Amino acid sequence: MPGGRRRREVQMERVLGTPALFATAYGNVGSSIYYALGLTAVFALGLTPLVFVLAGIVFAATAATYAEGTVRFPEAGGSSSFARHGFNELVSFGAAWSQMLVYVVTIATSAFFVPHYLSIFWEPLKSNPWDIVGGAIVIALLVALNVVGVTEAARLSVGLAVVDFATQVLLVLLGFALVFSPEVLTDNVHWGTAPTWGDLAIAIPVAMLAYTGVETVSNLAEEAREPQESVPNAYRLVALAVFAIYFTLPLIALSALPVEEIDGELTTLLALPPEQGGYANDPILGVVENIGLEGLLLDAAEIYVGVLAATILFIATNAGIIGASRITYAMSTYRQMPEVFRRLHPQFKTPYLALVLFAGVAPIAILLPGDVQFVGTLYALGATLSFTVAHASLVRLRTKPDPAVAYRARPNLTLSGIDWPLFAVLGGLATGASFVVIVVQNPLTRWVGLGWIVAGLAGYAIYRRRWVHAPLTETVKAPPAFGAALALEYRRILVPVVPGRPSDDALDLACRLAAERGARVVALTVIEVPLELPLEAELADEERQAHEELDEAVAIGDTYGVRVVGRLVRGRSASGEIVREAERRGTEIIVLGSPRKELTSRRRGVFGSTVDRVMRNAPCRVMVTASGERSAA
Repeated sequence: MPGGRRRREVQMERVLGTPALFATAYGNVGSSIYYALGLTAVFALGLTPLVFVLAGIVFAATAATYAEGTVRFPEAGGSSSFARHGFNELVSFGAAWSQMLVYVVTIATSAFFVPHYLSIFWEPLKSNPWDIVGGAIVIALLVALNVVGVTEAARLSVGLAVVDFATQVLLVLLGFALVFSPEVLTDNVHWGTAPTWGDLAIAIPVAMLAYTGVETVSNLAEEAREPQESVPNAYRLVALAVFAIYFTLPLIALSALPVEEIDGELTTLLALPPEQGGYANDPILGVVENIGLEGLLLDAAEIYVGVLAATILFIATNAGIIGASRITYAMSTYRQMPEVFRRLHPQFKTPYLALVLFAGVAPIAILLPGDVQFVGTLYALGATLSFTVAHASLVRLRTKPDPAVAYRARPNLTLSGIDWPLFAVLGGLATGASFVVIVVQNPLTRWVGLGWIVAGLAGYAIYRRRWVHAPLTETVKAPPAFGAALALEYRRILVPVVPGRPSDDALDLACRLAAERGARVVALTVIEVPLELPLEAELADEERQAHEELDEAVAIGDTYGVRVVGRLVRGRSASGEIVREAERRGTEIIVLGSPRKELTSRRRGVFGSTVDRVMRNAPCRVMVTASGERSAA
């Protein structure tokens, strides 16, 4: 009975794959509303709703690029991974280093705004220096927890994401009922004056703050059994939900806090700091206070939104810290950074140097000036560069036909036999132009951002030439780690599963390897489709059996406390699909189960042909468990 109940739970989780992925994704992306609204209004003023619509269109194109890229290469890295496959290692480093800047600024921004929303309990937290102190404490606390190895409660994060989205929808509905005014919104617009054309140009890339977390979302492909369906659907839902909130909530905000003349200038309280009576530091609280609520209802709404926002931003800060740790590990694995950043703490087995430097020291340094505009434009610089590389990489990948590609985003234009991705072409042009605008219009952001990129490229070139002894464009993986780092090295374990004891033995071994570090195991089932049938042919019995085996694999992982991700693929050859999946995932080790063969004068191989072919062609280590049951076949 317990086994049957566990299997039913696993089956339900698979059925609800897309909603669960959506909730996780929105938890990362949706947190940015708590600071992006104010930061964008600083530049866009009365055109803030229009700017978010334009940024939303760019986000839709970017989401399509990431959906196709992550289905094609379900491994951590996002645009860096796309660039490695589309171009070379030098371009991949540029994308990864830009991502690192995005994570650093995301950590700083999210942590900086936590005390702003807690100012409902103590007013000084709303402004300098106490918001800087509070933000630094948040970063230091979370870095310490990650060094110790405290894991995030995934279900709590998903639950909070649902509550967060529901709260935002409720604010929009209340706003339309109480304060929405098309006349006020029309009067807010002063073309070329408030905002100026230059500020309007800057506002669009700054509004991309609304989509903080899209790089983190790229890791979701590793969580899905059939990513060609669930991941694109989740991206579409996230794009739709974020677009809906960012299209409607700014309308309410600018109706409640309209553009008016303050101290001789046309502006809105959304764009002013708290010292001038504005809400740039806590824009959603500003909306709550001016939406028409009164008395105890207003007090309760302020406390509820303040605590919810601070909690969501706290979790977003932690997600940024985890992201910085992952990208550092990936860069060290591909010899883009010194291996010292993969070094684990002798007691806690966590990459403490990477956490302290890139998730602790660097974000606090960004935080110290206490300038929210600088933080916003610096994020936009890193994000637009990373997005541009992602779009360009996907365009390049489309010129390399791969019949095994399971998903292609749309729309496309077929020319000269190539399906050119229009969303990536137009999205790349938009993000590239936004990057140029940020560089040209913001001197401080220009020098800090470009300085970060130049310093990174210089360090990369020196490291590759002096220590790696490899060309800058060559992909070189670090050798397997030993000792304490071995647990981290085997964070990606692939186990092909078929009915029978050999696969169970292999999965048991893989789970024991993963248990020490909390690593993830991917259980892979390949449906071999006969040559006379198309790959997408209806094979209901085979699919049912495959899902049962994967459900059982997940259940076995549960007994070890190890997360097992099921993956179902179709192909002509099981060995070929196993090798291809290992390459796509950047797998560190494949664990195969095989019955011993009876040796005869004609058969000198101990294992089967599938195992032999995998061992010859695998891009990583292969471990074979020889089951006690023998086979004469």
